[in-house]
Amino acid sequence: MSSQHSIPTAVPSTPVTVTVTVIGLGAMGRALAGALVKAGHPTTVWNRSPGKADELVARGAVLAATAREAVLAGELIIVCVVDYDAAQAILDPLGDALKGRVLVNLTSDLPARSRAAANWAQERSIAYLDGAVMVPTSLVGTPDALLFYAGSRESFDRHEPVLKSLGGKAEFVGADAGLAAVYDLSLLDYFYGSITGLVHAFALAKAEGVRAVDIAPHLDTITRILPAMASGSAATGIDARSYPGEEANLAMMAVSVDHILHAARARGLDTSHLEAIKSVADRAVARGHGADDWTSTIEAVLNP
Repeated sequence: MSSQHSIPTAVPSTPVTVTVTVIGLGAMGRALAGALVKAGHPTTVWNRSPGKADELVARGAVLAATAREAVLAGELIIVCVVDYDAAQAILDPLGDALKGRVLVNLTSDLPARSRAAANWAQERSIAYLDGAVMVPTSLVGTPDALLFYAGSRESFDRHEPVLKSLGGKAEFVGADAGLAAVYDLSLLDYFYGSITGLVHAFALAKAEGVRAVDIAPHLDTITRILPAMASGSAATGIDARSYPGEEANLAMMAVSVDHILHAARARGLDTSHLEAIKSVADRAVARGHGADDWTSTIEAVLNP
């Protein structure tokens, strides 16, 4: 019999745990801390007002008595509060304690505020990541949850496994700390514009005696057009400033908007967003884009 060489059995790797602190226990902060606890990371929490940490503590988190105590307990410090004024009011006295740690600011605000916060951190030798959570609290911690990060690439790479505990789609978008906010606001611009159109469509139908539930099954015809446009032709054309309108040109579609506008006015509906759409379209047509695709209206948006 020939001898058989035994094959070494692979030793399962042990997930690396990182001590994490979460400052801010609103609905989103609690969801973030809960995802970290679930992933097995030693998690310390702190909130300006008491009483919001009970459920997290019951699951294994540690409640710090002060913000300084919370910062000193973690290697990775996550802040998620109402705005950057609130964030800086908490962080300003803690510059010395944050030095040598990684600060991840998941507070929503403007790109300029993100860049100012990054400058504040750099002046104090604090590694800084700015971030944006793009999903509701119920999806935080799931594989499909999307979060954007910008700032220190080294910090992102080092702590990516931890950040993926918050959402499986952890996307680093650039060294400019304001970029996560740019992505955040751009996606929300798309969302709020789309859902406003949806609500207005239902209102127009109801004003004519048609129930929203009767219109709803047919909206998919329109909705299915958008993904391909958003991910492909529209974005590519806008970046290239090329707006071929062979299939449907702007001048023709502007007439349709005018019809919707008149129908809504006739029923006494609010038409402010339709008037804004028509105004942009008319300005783009006046600039010579009537034969182009609807995406050519970006020229009127960028240069009003």
